Amino acid sequence: MAYRAAYDLASHGFVIVSGMAYGIDACAHRGCLDAGGVTIAVLGTAADKLYPRSNFGLAQRILEKGAIISEYPPGFETKAYCFVERNRIVSGLADAILVVEAANHSGTFSTYDYAAKQGKAAFAVPADVTRPMSAGTNEMLRAGAHPYIDASDILNFYGIESKKTERDLSGLNETEREVYRLIASGIGDADTIVEKLGISAVDFNCAITTLELGDYVLRLDQTWAAR
Repeated sequence: MAYRAAYDLASHGFVIVSGMAYGIDACAHRGCLDAGGVTIAVLGTAADKLYPRSNFGLAQRILEKGAIISEYPPGFETKAYCFVERNRIVSGLADAILVVEAANHSGTFSTYDYAAKQGKAAFAVPADVTRPMSAGTNEMLRAGAHPYIDASDILNFYGIESKKTERDLSGLNETEREVYRLIASGIGDADTIVEKLGISAVDFNCAITTLELGDYVLRLDQTWAAR
């Protein structure tokens, strides 16, 4: 969801600001970059003590089409509070914030609170109320955040017309087209796709390979997202 939101919004000219942390932050930066957009990473560390180190390659990509900023001087010893403290800069740079996932008492609430104090619009992705990692976003919605289902929610908020067009699938066979359509609808799990289409795992693997090589879909860990 973070990747697709960033990709779609960057395709409409939005600059994506995030914190280059594990998971959602990194997905947001990658989605923006893959769409050819500009992204800003706000670090909770000094710029010479990049964390996590596994995002070093991502940092290099960001520097080619964006910026990495930190309020901490070189050599600064990072403290736990720094990662919450930097959230005021994330929200301060943004016109609006989008919270994809958050548990109760998540550090993401600090970004939400900073955004409210700064008068910024807030969006949150609604999700299954039985999931602990949905509790925070659902609470934000209850408190007045705007629901985010897809990019049209933010585009409509700012009065921007969507320029999304249908992908040309004429070069794909029927199985590949059906697999793509399910992924584009938000179903990215292989087992679910196989079950819904009634195809074999071999047929799915052939189709998904073609879609990946053709740049129709992007693999995200164990799921896929439409480009």
